[in-house]
Amino acid sequence: IRHDTMELLALAEPTVESTMAMEEDMTVNTTVKISTVGNITFLDSDFRYTLFPVFYGVVFALGLIANSYVLFVLQRLRNAKAMSEIRIYMTNLTVADLLFVCALPFWIGYYHHRGDWRYGDFLCRVTGAFFFINTYCSILFLAAISVNRYWAITRPLDAASSDHWRRGVAVSMVIWVLTLSMSMPYLLETGIQVDGGNVSRCFEGYHDKTDDEKRTVATTHLIIVGCFVLVFFLVVVCNLLIARALLAQSPTQTRGSSSSQLRGVKGQALQMLCAVVGVFVVCFLPHHVVQGPWTLAVLEIKEGWGRMDWGQRTRQRLNDAHQVTLMLMGLNCLLDPVVYCFATRKFRLYIKNNLKKVGRGKRCSETAITHISMVEGKNVSQRLHSEQQQLKV
Repeated sequence: IRHDTMELLALAEPTVESTMAMEEDMTVNTTVKISTVGNITFLDSDFRYTLFPVFYGVVFALGLIANSYVLFVLQRLRNAKAMSEIRIYMTNLTVADLLFVCALPFWIGYYHHRGDWRYGDFLCRVTGAFFFINTYCSILFLAAISVNRYWAITRPLDAASSDHWRRGVAVSMVIWVLTLSMSMPYLLETGIQVDGGNVSRCFEGYHDKTDDEKRTVATTHLIIVGCFVLVFFLVVVCNLLIARALLAQSPTQTRGSSSSQLRGVKGQALQMLCAVVGVFVVCFLPHHVVQGPWTLAVLEIKEGWGRMDWGQRTRQRLNDAHQVTLMLMGLNCLLDPVVYCFATRKFRLYIKNNLKKVGRGKRCSETAITHISMVEGKNVSQRLHSEQQQLKV
Protein backbone atom coordinates (compact mmCIF):
# COMPACT_ATOMS: atom_id res chain seq x y z
CA ILE A 1 0.00 0.00 0.00
CA ARG A 2 2.86 2.32 0.85
CA HIS A 3 4.50 1.61 -2.51
CA ASP A 4 1.24 2.28 -4.39
CA THR A 5 0.75 5.55 -2.50
CA MET A 6 4.23 6.77 -3.48
CA GLU A 7 3.52 5.97 -7.15
CA LEU A 8 0.28 7.93 -7.02
CA LEU A 9 2.06 10.92 -5.45
CA ALA A 10 4.74 10.75 -8.11
CA LEU A 11 2.13 10.76 -10.82
CA ALA A 12 0.31 13.68 -9.23
CA GLU A 13 3.47 15.80 -8.85
CA PRO A 14 3.81 18.22 -11.81
CA THR A 15 6.83 17.66 -13.99
CA VAL A 16 8.65 20.20 -16.14
CA GLU A 17 7.03 18.78 -19.27
CA SER A 18 3.54 18.87 -17.81
CA THR A 19 4.00 22.43 -16.51
CA MET A 20 5.13 23.68 -19.94
CA ALA A 21 2.17 21.98 -21.58
CA MET A 22 -0.26 23.61 -19.13
CA GLU A 23 1.27 27.06 -19.74
CA GLU A 24 1.01 26.54 -23.50
CA ASP A 25 -2.67 25.61 -23.20
CA MET A 26 -3.34 28.71 -21.06
CA THR A 27 -1.54 30.88 -23.62
CA VAL A 28 -3.61 29.48 -26.47
CA ASN A 29 -6.83 29.92 -24.53
CA THR A 30 -5.91 33.51 -23.60
CA THR A 31 -5.04 34.34 -27.20
CA VAL A 32 -8.32 32.94 -28.44
CA LYS A 33 -10.21 34.95 -25.81
CA ILE A 34 -8.48 38.19 -26.74
CA SER A 35 -9.11 37.55 -30.41
CA THR A 36 -12.78 36.87 -29.76
CA VAL A 37 -13.13 40.09 -27.80
CA GLY A 38 -11.27 41.95 -30.53
CA ASN A 39 -13.88 40.88 -33.07
CA ILE A 40 -16.70 42.59 -31.16
CA THR A 41 -15.00 45.85 -30.27
CA PHE A 42 -14.43 48.84 -32.47
CA LEU A 43 -11.62 51.29 -33.08
CA ASP A 44 -11.70 54.01 -30.43
CA SER A 45 -9.87 57.23 -29.50
CA ASP A 46 -9.85 57.95 -25.78
CA PHE A 47 -9.00 61.65 -26.12
CA ARG A 48 -12.46 62.43 -27.48
CA TYR A 49 -14.14 61.61 -24.15
CA THR A 50 -12.28 64.51 -22.56
CA LEU A 51 -12.16 66.94 -25.47
CA PHE A 52 -15.58 66.55 -27.12
CA PRO A 53 -17.82 67.41 -24.12
CA VAL A 54 -15.93 70.68 -23.57
CA PHE A 55 -15.78 71.56 -27.27
CA TYR A 56 -19.42 70.76 -27.99
CA GLY A 57 -20.47 72.60 -24.84
CA VAL A 58 -18.86 75.79 -26.15
CA VAL A 59 -20.33 75.24 -29.63
CA PHE A 60 -23.79 74.69 -28.12
CA ALA A 61 -23.74 77.91 -26.09
CA LEU A 62 -22.29 80.15 -28.81
CA GLY A 63 -24.15 78.47 -31.66
CA LEU A 64 -27.53 78.81 -29.96
CA ILE A 65 -27.00 82.52 -29.30
CA ALA A 66 -25.49 83.35 -32.71
CA ASN A 67 -28.01 81.48 -34.84
CA SER A 68 -31.01 82.64 -32.81
CA TYR A 69 -29.85 86.23 -33.32
CA VAL A 70 -29.37 85.58 -37.04
CA LEU A 71 -32.96 84.35 -37.31
CA PHE A 72 -34.12 87.50 -35.50
CA VAL A 73 -32.23 89.73 -37.92
CA LEU A 74 -33.46 87.84 -40.97
CA GLN A 75 -37.03 88.10 -39.71
CA ARG A 76 -36.70 91.87 -39.34
CA LEU A 77 -35.24 92.15 -42.82
CA ARG A 78 -38.06 90.05 -44.22
CA ASN A 79 -40.60 92.50 -42.85
CA ALA A 80 -38.67 95.33 -44.51
CA LYS A 81 -38.47 93.39 -47.81
CA ALA A 82 -34.78 94.24 -47.84
CA MET A 83 -33.64 90.80 -48.99
CA SER A 84 -34.97 88.11 -51.31
CA GLU A 85 -33.24 85.01 -52.65
CA ILE A 86 -30.07 85.30 -50.59
CA ARG A 87 -32.15 85.76 -47.42
CA ILE A 88 -34.02 82.51 -48.13
CA TYR A 89 -30.76 80.56 -48.36
CA MET A 90 -29.42 82.17 -45.19
CA THR A 91 -32.63 81.41 -43.28
CA ASN A 92 -32.61 77.75 -44.28
CA LEU A 93 -28.93 77.41 -43.46
CA THR A 94 -29.57 78.89 -40.01
CA VAL A 95 -32.41 76.42 -39.39
CA ALA A 96 -30.09 73.53 -40.30
CA ASP A 97 -27.46 74.88 -37.87
CA LEU A 98 -30.04 75.13 -35.08
CA LEU A 99 -31.07 71.50 -35.63
CA PHE A 100 -27.47 70.47 -35.03
CA VAL A 101 -27.17 72.76 -32.00
CA CYS A 102 -30.32 71.30 -30.43
CA ALA A 103 -28.89 67.78 -30.75
CA LEU A 104 -25.58 68.67 -29.10
CA PRO A 105 -26.67 68.11 -25.44
CA PHE A 106 -27.26 64.44 -26.22
CA TRP A 107 -23.86 64.08 -27.90
CA ILE A 108 -22.23 65.84 -24.95
CA GLY A 109 -23.80 63.27 -22.63
CA TYR A 110 -22.76 60.46 -24.95
CA TYR A 111 -19.10 61.41 -24.85
CA HIS A 112 -19.28 62.23 -21.14
CA HIS A 113 -20.33 58.60 -20.54
CA ARG A 114 -17.37 57.40 -22.64
CA GLY A 115 -19.35 56.46 -25.72
CA ASP A 116 -22.30 54.81 -23.95
CA TRP A 117 -25.66 55.96 -25.40
CA ARG A 118 -28.27 56.12 -22.64
CA TYR A 119 -31.12 57.94 -24.36
CA GLY A 120 -32.78 55.17 -26.35
CA ASP A 121 -32.65 54.12 -29.98
CA PHE A 122 -35.15 56.74 -31.21
CA LEU A 123 -33.10 59.70 -29.98
CA CYS A 124 -29.97 58.06 -31.38
CA ARG A 125 -31.59 57.97 -34.82
CA VAL A 126 -32.88 61.55 -34.60
CA THR A 127 -29.63 63.11 -33.39
CA GLY A 128 -27.65 61.15 -35.98
CA ALA A 129 -29.99 62.40 -38.69
CA PHE A 130 -29.66 65.99 -37.42
CA PHE A 131 -25.88 65.75 -37.64
CA PHE A 132 -26.09 64.49 -41.23
CA ILE A 133 -28.72 67.08 -42.23
CA ASN A 134 -26.69 69.96 -40.80
CA THR A 135 -23.52 68.86 -42.58
CA TYR A 136 -24.95 68.50 -46.07
CA CYS A 137 -27.56 71.26 -45.86
CA SER A 138 -24.71 73.60 -44.91
CA ILE A 139 -22.61 72.41 -47.84
CA LEU A 140 -25.45 72.77 -50.37
CA PHE A 141 -26.76 76.12 -49.10
CA LEU A 142 -23.25 77.59 -49.04
CA ALA A 143 -22.92 76.42 -52.64
CA ALA A 144 -26.25 78.10 -53.47
CA ILE A 145 -25.04 81.34 -51.82
CA SER A 146 -21.85 81.20 -53.91
CA VAL A 147 -23.81 80.76 -57.14
CA ASN A 148 -26.17 83.59 -56.13
CA ARG A 149 -23.28 85.96 -55.40
CA TYR A 150 -21.63 85.08 -58.71
CA TRP A 151 -24.86 85.90 -60.51
CA ALA A 152 -25.18 89.20 -58.58
CA ILE A 153 -21.60 90.22 -59.46
CA THR A 154 -21.71 89.27 -63.12
CA ARG A 155 -25.29 90.50 -63.76
CA PRO A 156 -25.84 93.40 -61.33
CA LEU A 157 -28.60 95.08 -63.36
CA ASP A 158 -30.75 91.96 -63.41
CA ALA A 159 -29.99 91.22 -59.76
CA ALA A 160 -30.91 94.76 -58.68
CA SER A 161 -34.17 95.04 -60.61
CA SER A 162 -35.62 91.55 -60.13
CA ASP A 163 -37.10 89.67 -57.23
CA HIS A 164 -36.11 86.01 -57.51
CA TRP A 165 -37.55 84.72 -54.24
CA ARG A 166 -39.44 81.98 -56.09
CA ARG A 167 -36.18 80.53 -57.33
CA GLY A 168 -34.80 80.69 -53.79
CA VAL A 169 -37.81 78.76 -52.48
CA ALA A 170 -37.52 76.15 -55.25
CA VAL A 171 -33.78 75.62 -54.71
CA SER A 172 -34.29 75.39 -50.93
CA MET A 173 -37.01 72.79 -51.34
CA VAL A 174 -34.78 70.69 -53.60
CA ILE A 175 -31.93 70.86 -51.08
CA TRP A 176 -34.17 69.84 -48.17
CA VAL A 177 -35.81 66.98 -50.08
CA LEU A 178 -32.40 65.69 -51.23
CA THR A 179 -30.85 65.92 -47.76
CA LEU A 180 -33.83 64.41 -45.95
CA SER A 181 -34.01 61.52 -48.41
CA MET A 182 -30.29 60.84 -47.88
CA SER A 183 -30.78 60.90 -44.09
CA MET A 184 -33.66 58.39 -44.11
CA PRO A 185 -31.38 55.38 -43.39
CA TYR A 186 -30.45 57.05 -40.11
CA LEU A 187 -34.13 57.27 -39.16
CA LEU A 188 -35.33 53.89 -40.44
CA GLU A 189 -32.52 51.62 -39.25
CA THR A 190 -31.48 51.03 -35.66
CA GLY A 191 -28.54 53.18 -34.65
CA ILE A 192 -27.52 51.28 -31.52
CA GLN A 193 -24.61 48.82 -31.67
CA VAL A 194 -23.64 46.93 -28.49
CA ASP A 195 -19.98 45.99 -28.16
CA GLY A 196 -18.31 43.35 -26.00
CA GLY A 197 -18.36 45.51 -22.87
CA ASN A 198 -22.16 45.83 -23.10
CA VAL A 199 -21.70 49.48 -24.13
CA SER A 200 -24.34 50.95 -26.47
CA ARG A 201 -22.69 52.82 -29.31
CA CYS A 202 -24.70 55.31 -31.39
CA PHE A 203 -23.88 54.92 -35.10
CA GLU A 204 -20.50 53.45 -34.25
CA GLY A 205 -19.25 49.90 -34.81
CA TYR A 206 -19.98 47.47 -37.63
CA HIS A 207 -18.93 44.20 -36.00
CA ASP A 208 -22.29 42.46 -36.44
CA LYS A 209 -22.51 43.08 -40.20
CA THR A 210 -21.52 40.74 -43.00
CA ASP A 211 -18.93 41.64 -45.62
CA ASP A 212 -21.67 42.38 -48.18
CA GLU A 213 -23.40 44.75 -45.75
CA LYS A 214 -20.08 46.42 -44.99
CA ARG A 215 -19.41 46.90 -48.70
CA THR A 216 -22.81 48.60 -49.02
CA VAL A 217 -21.85 50.98 -46.21
CA ALA A 218 -18.48 51.67 -47.82
CA THR A 219 -20.08 52.34 -51.21
CA THR A 220 -22.54 54.80 -49.67
CA HIS A 221 -19.77 56.72 -47.91
CA LEU A 222 -17.64 56.87 -51.05
CA ILE A 223 -20.57 58.15 -53.14
CA ILE A 224 -21.17 60.92 -50.59
CA VAL A 225 -17.47 61.84 -50.70
CA GLY A 226 -17.62 61.97 -54.51
CA CYS A 227 -20.68 64.26 -54.42
CA PHE A 228 -18.90 66.56 -51.97
CA VAL A 229 -15.92 66.81 -54.32
CA LEU A 230 -18.25 67.97 -57.13
CA VAL A 231 -19.95 70.58 -54.93
CA PHE A 232 -16.61 71.81 -53.59
CA PHE A 233 -15.32 72.16 -57.16
CA LEU A 234 -18.43 74.22 -58.05
CA VAL A 235 -17.91 76.51 -55.05
CA VAL A 236 -14.23 77.06 -55.85
CA VAL A 237 -14.96 77.81 -59.52
CA CYS A 238 -17.78 80.26 -58.69
CA ASN A 239 -15.66 82.15 -56.18
CA LEU A 240 -12.66 82.27 -58.50
CA LEU A 241 -14.89 83.73 -61.23
CA ILE A 242 -16.25 86.26 -58.72
CA ALA A 243 -12.70 87.28 -57.78
CA ARG A 244 -11.68 87.61 -61.42
CA ALA A 245 -14.74 89.75 -62.23
CA LEU A 246 -14.09 92.02 -59.26
CA LEU A 247 -10.40 92.45 -59.94
CA ALA A 248 -11.08 93.13 -63.63
CA GLN A 249 -13.35 96.07 -62.81
CA SER A 250 -11.93 99.59 -62.94
CA PRO A 251 -13.29 102.89 -61.58
CA THR A 252 -14.33 103.95 -65.10
CA GLN A 253 -16.79 101.02 -65.20
CA THR A 254 -18.81 102.48 -62.33
CA ARG A 255 -19.14 106.17 -63.02
CA GLY A 256 -21.72 106.62 -60.29
CA SER A 257 -19.31 105.52 -57.60
CA SER A 258 -16.05 106.89 -56.34
CA SER A 259 -12.88 104.82 -56.39
CA SER A 260 -12.94 104.51 -52.59
CA GLN A 261 -16.49 103.14 -52.67
CA LEU A 262 -15.49 100.71 -55.38
CA ARG A 263 -12.54 99.48 -53.35
CA GLY A 264 -14.85 99.02 -50.35
CA VAL A 265 -17.34 96.96 -52.34
CA LYS A 266 -14.54 94.87 -53.83
CA GLY A 267 -13.01 94.28 -50.44
CA GLN A 268 -16.30 93.14 -48.91
CA ALA A 269 -17.02 90.81 -51.83
CA LEU A 270 -13.54 89.30 -51.63
CA GLN A 271 -13.99 88.82 -47.90
CA MET A 272 -17.21 86.92 -48.58
CA LEU A 273 -15.33 84.77 -51.08
CA CYS A 274 -12.65 83.95 -48.51
CA ALA A 275 -15.26 83.27 -45.82
CA VAL A 276 -17.20 80.73 -47.91
CA VAL A 277 -14.12 78.91 -49.17
CA GLY A 278 -12.65 79.08 -45.67
CA VAL A 279 -15.68 77.33 -44.16
CA PHE A 280 -15.34 74.55 -46.74
CA VAL A 281 -11.59 74.16 -46.23
CA VAL A 282 -11.71 74.25 -42.42
CA CYS A 283 -14.97 72.44 -41.66
CA PHE A 284 -15.78 70.06 -44.51
CA LEU A 285 -12.73 69.29 -46.64
CA PRO A 286 -10.65 67.50 -43.93
CA HIS A 287 -13.55 65.22 -43.02
CA HIS A 288 -14.20 64.12 -46.58
CA VAL A 289 -10.51 63.55 -47.24
CA VAL A 290 -10.28 61.19 -44.27
CA GLN A 291 -13.74 59.66 -44.62
CA GLY A 292 -12.94 57.12 -47.35
CA PRO A 293 -9.82 55.50 -45.83
CA TRP A 294 -11.33 55.67 -42.33
CA THR A 295 -14.49 53.86 -43.45
CA LEU A 296 -12.50 50.98 -44.91
CA ALA A 297 -10.29 50.85 -41.81
CA VAL A 298 -13.26 50.64 -39.45
CA LEU A 299 -15.28 48.16 -41.49
CA GLU A 300 -12.44 45.61 -41.65
CA ILE A 301 -13.83 43.77 -44.66
CA LYS A 302 -12.32 40.29 -44.63
CA GLU A 303 -12.51 39.28 -48.29
CA GLY A 304 -13.13 40.84 -51.69
CA TRP A 305 -13.62 44.48 -52.57
CA GLY A 306 -12.80 46.89 -49.73
CA ARG A 307 -10.34 44.64 -47.94
CA MET A 308 -7.37 46.60 -46.63
CA ASP A 309 -4.31 45.12 -44.96
CA TRP A 310 -3.58 48.08 -42.73
CA GLY A 311 -1.68 47.69 -39.48
CA GLN A 312 -3.19 48.59 -36.13
CA ARG A 313 -1.12 51.78 -35.88
CA THR A 314 -2.38 53.04 -39.26
CA ARG A 315 -5.97 52.25 -38.33
CA GLN A 316 -5.59 54.07 -35.03
CA ARG A 317 -4.13 57.16 -36.71
CA LEU A 318 -6.99 57.22 -39.21
CA ASN A 319 -9.53 57.01 -36.39
CA ASP A 320 -7.83 59.79 -34.44
CA ALA A 321 -7.80 62.01 -37.54
CA HIS A 322 -11.47 61.20 -38.17
CA GLN A 323 -12.44 62.29 -34.66
CA VAL A 324 -10.63 65.62 -35.15
CA THR A 325 -12.44 66.20 -38.47
CA LEU A 326 -15.80 65.53 -36.77
CA MET A 327 -14.94 68.25 -34.29
CA LEU A 328 -14.02 70.66 -37.09
CA MET A 329 -17.36 70.05 -38.80
CA GLY A 330 -19.10 71.22 -35.65
CA LEU A 331 -17.52 74.65 -36.14
CA ASN A 332 -19.64 75.38 -39.21
CA CYS A 333 -22.64 76.46 -37.11
CA LEU A 334 -20.41 79.18 -35.63
CA LEU A 335 -18.75 80.22 -38.90
CA ASP A 336 -21.92 80.42 -40.99
CA PRO A 337 -23.04 83.71 -39.33
CA VAL A 338 -19.65 85.14 -40.33
CA VAL A 339 -20.42 84.27 -43.95
CA TYR A 340 -23.75 86.12 -43.67
CA CYS A 341 -21.96 89.30 -42.63
CA PHE A 342 -19.83 89.20 -45.78
CA ALA A 343 -22.52 87.85 -48.11
CA THR A 344 -24.73 90.93 -48.10
CA ARG A 345 -24.35 94.56 -47.08
CA LYS A 346 -27.95 94.69 -45.85
CA PHE A 347 -27.24 92.12 -43.15
CA ARG A 348 -24.13 94.00 -41.99
CA LEU A 349 -25.92 97.34 -41.97
CA TYR A 350 -28.78 96.07 -39.82
CA ILE A 351 -26.44 94.47 -37.28
CA LYS A 352 -24.33 97.64 -37.13
CA ASN A 353 -27.38 99.82 -36.42
CA ASN A 354 -28.78 97.31 -33.97
CA LEU A 355 -25.55 97.11 -31.97
CA LYS A 356 -25.33 100.90 -31.85
CA LYS A 357 -28.82 101.12 -30.36
CA VAL A 358 -28.08 98.36 -27.86
CA GLY A 359 -24.91 100.20 -26.85
CA ARG A 360 -26.97 103.35 -26.23
CA GLY A 361 -29.50 101.40 -24.18
CA LYS A 362 -32.28 101.85 -26.71
CA ARG A 363 -34.56 99.30 -28.25
CA CYS A 364 -34.09 98.53 -31.92
CA SER A 365 -36.84 100.28 -33.85
CA GLU A 366 -37.99 100.54 -37.41
CA THR A 367 -35.52 103.38 -38.00
CA ALA A 368 -32.70 100.98 -38.83
CA ILE A 369 -34.86 99.11 -41.32
CA THR A 370 -36.01 102.35 -42.93
CA HIS A 371 -32.40 103.47 -43.19
CA ILE A 372 -31.46 100.20 -44.88
CA SER A 373 -34.28 100.52 -47.40
CA MET A 374 -33.29 104.11 -48.23
CA VAL A 375 -29.61 103.21 -48.62
CA GLU A 376 -30.37 100.17 -50.74
CA GLY A 377 -32.79 102.14 -52.92
CA LYS A 378 -30.09 104.73 -53.49
CA ASN A 379 -27.56 102.03 -54.37
CA VAL A 380 -29.96 100.40 -56.83
CA SER A 381 -30.58 103.76 -58.52
CA GLN A 382 -26.85 104.33 -58.80
CA ARG A 383 -26.29 100.91 -60.33
CA LEU A 384 -29.11 101.38 -62.83
CA HIS A 385 -27.80 104.82 -63.79
CA SER A 386 -24.28 103.38 -64.20
CA GLU A 387 -25.51 100.60 -66.45
CA GLN A 388 -27.54 103.02 -68.57
CA GLN A 389 -24.47 105.21 -69.02
CA GLN A 390 -22.42 102.20 -70.11
CA LEU A 391 -25.08 101.22 -72.65
CA LYS A 392 -25.08 104.75 -74.09
CA VAL A 393 -21.32 104.62 -74.48
